[in-house]
Amino acid sequence: MQATTSSGRRKGYKGFSMEGPIARWYAKITGKDLGEFRALAGRLAGRLGAGGAVLEVAPGPGYLAIELAKLGPYRVTGLDISRSLVGIAAENARRAGVAVDFRHGNASAMPFEPDSFDLVVCRAAFKNFSEPVAALDEMHRVLRPGGEALIIDLRGDARPDEIATCVDRMGLGRLDAFITRFTFRHMLIKRAYTAEQFRDMAASSRFGGCAIDLSPIGLEVTLRK
Repeated sequence: MQATTSSGRRKGYKGFSMEGPIARWYAKITGKDLGEFRALAGRLAGRLGAGGAVLEVAPGPGYLAIELAKLGPYRVTGLDISRSLVGIAAENARRAGVAVDFRHGNASAMPFEPDSFDLVVCRAAFKNFSEPVAALDEMHRVLRPGGEALIIDLRGDARPDEIATCVDRMGLGRLDAFITRFTFRHMLIKRAYTAEQFRDMAASSRFGGCAIDLSPIGLEVTLRK
């Protein structure tokens, strides 16, 4: 069944709303991974030419988009369904002294013209989209010919011990580590996709297929237009 709001309208996400205190807690927790965001930003910059246009779908607090904006004269845009996270991300960009256009919107109905971006990236969020194939189709629509989308997320078949090891490496306090482990084991893993499921979704989308690299608890999906 599709998730709906109290008014009966379809939600763009699974689970609870990332607003208010929950959004601020998430921003605090993910802010401990700045080294990972910087490394990924460096990889993305290697795929872009000067002035390249990048869209991050569900950027959350904006750490990745901000790190990428620091690396070159790119046009960086972020689209998130959480109004709280859009505000947090915009403030983080202001403090970092970089220009990133953070907007509120739904991944399955993006407010952008076709052929707008050279690269689309989505990290740690795709499993939460209520209309995943529609989101893939939107990524395809807004990409320029020859552009690519990169989706990095949790694997649906990740083992509990591997997840625990990953959380331990985050350097969280005892309470935050407990909450994070609980969230992974009892919420996120249930929404995550296996590589086979992702291949099926990509095949039924406008992309028609994908390439997948696996890590101990995650997968990295590359889709080309």
